Amino acid sequence: MRVKIKKAASILFLTILLYIIYLIGGVILSYRIQPAVSQQYQASFHAEDCYSDSASCERACILEDNEEALLERLRMIEQARERIILSTFEFRSDESGKDMLAMLLAAAERGVDVKILSDGMGAFLRMDRSEYFHALAASENVEIRIYNRINLLKPWKTMGRLHDKYVIVDSNLYLLGGRNTYDYFLGDNGYKNYDRDVLVYSAGPDNAENSIHQLEAYFESVWELKACTPFKAWGEKKTAAAKRELEERCRTIRAEYPALAEKADYAGMTFEVNKITLLSNPTHVYAKEPLVFYSLAELMKHSEGEISIHTPYIICNDWMYGAFREICETHPNTRLLTNSAANNGNPFGASDYLLHKDRLIGTGLAIYEYEGGVSYHGKSISIGDRLSIVGSFNMDMRSVYLDTELMLVIDSEGLNRQLRENMRTYETSSVRALNQDDYEIPAHVTRQAMTAKKARRIRILKIFNWLRFLM
Repeated sequence: MRVKIKKAASILFLTILLYIIYLIGGVILSYRIQPAVSQQYQASFHAEDCYSDSASCERACILEDNEEALLERLRMIEQARERIILSTFEFRSDESGKDMLAMLLAAAERGVDVKILSDGMGAFLRMDRSEYFHALAASENVEIRIYNRINLLKPWKTMGRLHDKYVIVDSNLYLLGGRNTYDYFLGDNGYKNYDRDVLVYSAGPDNAENSIHQLEAYFESVWELKACTPFKAWGEKKTAAAKRELEERCRTIRAEYPALAEKADYAGMTFEVNKITLLSNPTHVYAKEPLVFYSLAELMKHSEGEISIHTPYIICNDWMYGAFREICETHPNTRLLTNSAANNGNPFGASDYLLHKDRLIGTGLAIYEYEGGVSYHGKSISIGDRLSIVGSFNMDMRSVYLDTELMLVIDSEGLNRQLRENMRTYETSSVRALNQDDYEIPAHVTRQAMTAKKARRIRILKIFNWLRFLM
């Protein structure tokens, strides 16, 4: 009997070991090779095409504050009359998430067509077992699709993630940026990240040159992928209580914020725009051609004026380091701000930064570390006094090669001025890294202390730095 038990245990152990090897091997082999930018794309992209000498019918502004970002989303949803499209990397049914769910349900119940696109990892962790998402999905006018659901039998697909974050309402209004749909990024409910959105409004929605059409076409291209599968709602009995709770929450929100129903003065709160260009990565689930990074590098290389880059974390390969060196050869004062290791909410990004800081400084970039005490999640670039770039793209290999990503390139002096002012608020709470160990520290800045827990995580993750292309 003992021999049989030992044999069964050995077989089970061997089976688990082989599966782990299969899983890890499938991931590494599928995503280790990083595609180059095709000659076709290089020939098609021209930095000057992102500028225009005349004003368009579009206007835009930056949404910097987390509470403002939530209220604007709720107002857009409350005033929608025809359709709402929401694409997000992660959607949770926490406090701000329930606010969004409640208003989306109310919109659907009054006949608005609601489409929601979310990533498979977030769906697996946060949506599949939440009665609130099933209550929303059960509504007649709601359709939810999930991009690349987690399937551990197909590890060669697991690393391709949907990282886009935007909301489209009707035919003249959208919002795009780096915020996920939960408390860290929206509202004021406990722990938070700082982030940034850009709101785009058009006074002439029928104009064929409106950038909303670029975003619509992009959304449809993802929505129709075989990798996007329907989110199947539970039956009414299981979701009735959650639906009632969301309906009551909607009434509470409307009572607390009556201004949500008032017509917004979008023309008054936005700036004149010459041109808006949407940059995107390929949308399949495998290793991707690095279109967004290439385009951003080209815009910086072929520009005039100061360049300021903000990214939560930075993880580069040789090609990316080379691109930054080329940028700094013609723009020697290019600044890059990222979180300090102690301030960083991403332990992968923190550990890699500590290991490769000297090489990053060696590209010629002036590296600043944000020490504000709250992890900074904004992804933005300011180029000269006209070009502003905002979206979901981090300066790391995951955003470059693995994830779907969007960045909005906006030619507008007014918006650029607003973006630069917002970026400076973070830069004034930062220190400049001179080398691996030395810093220029302004008198008014206090460096964040590394907690023992975070230090342990970083030490452990350094062991796995050979997997940095997946982080």
